Amino acid sequence: MPSPDPSSPPVAIRASATVLMVRDGPAGLEVFMIQRHAGSDVHGGSYVFPGGKVDAADAAPALHARLDLPPETLRVRLHEPGLDATAAAALHVAAVREAFEECRVLFADADAGTRARALAAPPAEAFDALLARLDLRLATAALRPFSRWITPENSVSSPGKRFDTRFFVAALPEGQNATHDNHEAVHSAWLRPRDALQRYWDGVIVLVPPQIMSLAQLSRAPDVATLLAQTDARAPHLVRPHVCQVDGVTTMAYPGDPLHAEATRVMPGPLRLFVRGRRFEPAEGFAGFCD
Repeated sequence: MPSPDPSSPPVAIRASATVLMVRDGPAGLEVFMIQRHAGSDVHGGSYVFPGGKVDAADAAPALHARLDLPPETLRVRLHEPGLDATAAAALHVAAVREAFEECRVLFADADAGTRARALAAPPAEAFDALLARLDLRLATAALRPFSRWITPENSVSSPGKRFDTRFFVAALPEGQNATHDNHEAVHSAWLRPRDALQRYWDGVIVLVPPQIMSLAQLSRAPDVATLLAQTDARAPHLVRPHVCQVDGVTTMAYPGDPLHAEATRVMPGPLRLFVRGRRFEPAEGFAGFCD
């Protein structure tokens, strides 16, 4: 893998937000995943959690007046002292907006009739305009900050692009159904985390490292209540993958791995993934994900 050209301008880092929507299924915890359109410029064809970049409109004061928690509280929940309250609120808004736009799930204080009117809104209607028209307040308290992933300069899964992504975990709101938009996403499924990893290992679906590592962590939780309690009890994991070469193989090392500058492990799962084509594999094989 070629190293970044030092003469080239640095790649701008875009703020983004992702929602790990979970529910209790017959065999345990399930998470909602969507398959990106093959032509997508970010993770095309891969199975990902719903999410996307923060838009300028997500920071609008009028929109922040519709939050169930004040921006300063949302900032504190993220455990990022250097982040201002407006940016923290915008990240939460982006997560809620993306869940609605990509999955038709509305995190808001809306009854069934109001949700139906929201779902029937014309695609061209802006999210802030929709909220104002239906007089909705966003349920940001339902989003638990789960982790923060910062794309390395020499990214393997999204070359030429860098993101600072906050991952939130949230239970699927009662009475709602998640689906895909048939535009940015072409397929969707509720999957047990271990089953998703098995499908990936068997070559049935494509995953990228943040999803792989998040699924490895989710696989340890037996149900939604346990996952939410565990998430509330800690600060979000900060993950800055380190890309290097090990015996000629491109390798991604995570905090706690001897190859990583951060000596303390921050999350369960493998400490190292070897890159083989579009696959990312632990040294221990499939067992390295969940055991």
